[in-house]
Amino acid sequence: QVPVLQTNNGPGLRGLMTIAAHLVRQARKDQLLGSTAEEKAVVQQWLEYRVTRVNGGSSKEDTRTILKDLNMHLEDKVYLAGNIFTLADILMYYGLHHIMVDLTVQEKEKYLNVSRWFNHIQHYPGVRQHLSDVVFIKNRLYTNAH
Repeated sequence: QVPVLQTNNGPGLRGLMTIAAHLVRQARKDQLLGSTAEEKAVVQQWLEYRVTRVNGGSSKEDTRTILKDLNMHLEDKVYLAGNIFTLADILMYYGLHHIMVDLTVQEKEKYLNVSRWFNHIQHYPGVRQHLSDVVFIKNRLYTNAH
């Protein structure tokens, strides 16, 4: 189902990305859409990926592919668009929450870059809202070997 935002003037806005971008502009938080032309393109790319792959993917295989893609992409990045927090991070977080909640500790460790990114985003001020906190346990046993 396609979300619709009814505005006070004119016809309603249709589609997650259209509505999200509109609300970002209304809130005067344009930096969430990227600052440079390249950042804006990268944000758009991930928003598109969110709608086409994450929303469309329902099988275990789709989920594995998505997590693998993201894990590779986030290998040397803090956020999806590099070193800046954007709308892509927020909407991808919301799109992946139901997947991350169900992952085992071993699966979270397998997708370490996604787990690191996800944990960072869920603790970003104002992002998590009503969603449950996804727990990432890091217990290490150290032996006192001399």
